[in-house]
Amino acid sequence: MSLPLEGLSAVVTGAGRGLGRAEALELARLGAAVVVNDYGQPGRDGSGEASAAPAEEVAAEIRKAGGTALAHTADVADFQQARALVELAVEEFGKLDILVNNAGILRDRMVFSMTEDEWDSVIRVHLKGHFNTTHFASAHWRERSKAAGGPVYGRIVNTSSEAFLAGSAGQPNYAAAKGGIVGLTTSTALALAKYGVTANAICPRARTRMTEDVFPDVSDGGLDPLAPEHVAPLVGYLASPAAARVNGQLLVVHGGMVAIVERPRVQAQFDSKQEAFTYEELDAVLTQHYADTKGETFAATEVLGLKRG
Repeated sequence: MSLPLEGLSAVVTGAGRGLGRAEALELARLGAAVVVNDYGQPGRDGSGEASAAPAEEVAAEIRKAGGTALAHTADVADFQQARALVELAVEEFGKLDILVNNAGILRDRMVFSMTEDEWDSVIRVHLKGHFNTTHFASAHWRERSKAAGGPVYGRIVNTSSEAFLAGSAGQPNYAAAKGGIVGLTTSTALALAKYGVTANAICPRARTRMTEDVFPDVSDGGLDPLAPEHVAPLVGYLASPAAARVNGQLLVVHGGMVAIVERPRVQAQFDSKQEAFTYEELDAVLTQHYADTKGETFAATEVLGLKRG
């Protein structure tokens, strides 16, 4: 019996540890040939010397299990290095079918204390890194579609966060980057649908090197409810032919739970009784509205029980 991803190739960024590692292993288990990308800096803030070891160890683990994998150790936030990553997959496997963007760093600080570098570096790795690989992968699929005269196979899975959905007081840079990734994903989904390509985003809650001080270990000797292995199967599904009708979606996933997040809906609407609103009229209708609702503007996230992640 053939595997769901047999004959397909994938790139997974940030795949040397944590979520990316689990995702790369899952795609390989499902039959994909995988390029394991990781810049390999030891600090979760992007500090320390870059190392090939994390990516190479995961690639070796896949090969040992009978799969096909190779390591790539460049920085996806660098435009030309991201180009080289996509080109490597195409050269080695003949084409690229799946792109999973996961690379990221943290530099937490309250907005009034955050430095320009702390803002720029997180936006660069998360948001620009997602754009860079998406740009070159989408160009590849567009060219293939034109040559084929019709749709081709392409899947993008991007990594957002509940920090975007529910806010995170000490992570304005991270929350902004993750919100930008959702916007990038929905725009990409619309742009590439005609070529046969889907783009979706996930908000994973998992205990990794980046979140170990946020989520205490409550595994009790069994499988950790916040283990990255709970997230990886959803990535495998979204990368598969079975998910052909799933496009432009945002899904929260952790510990045996998957939630599909609705696009924002209008909570209330007020129409001016004259040609244009005045301050006084807005004060009357909006102040009363927020008094009645107690300012509960995040009701949808509260239903999901979403917290910082």
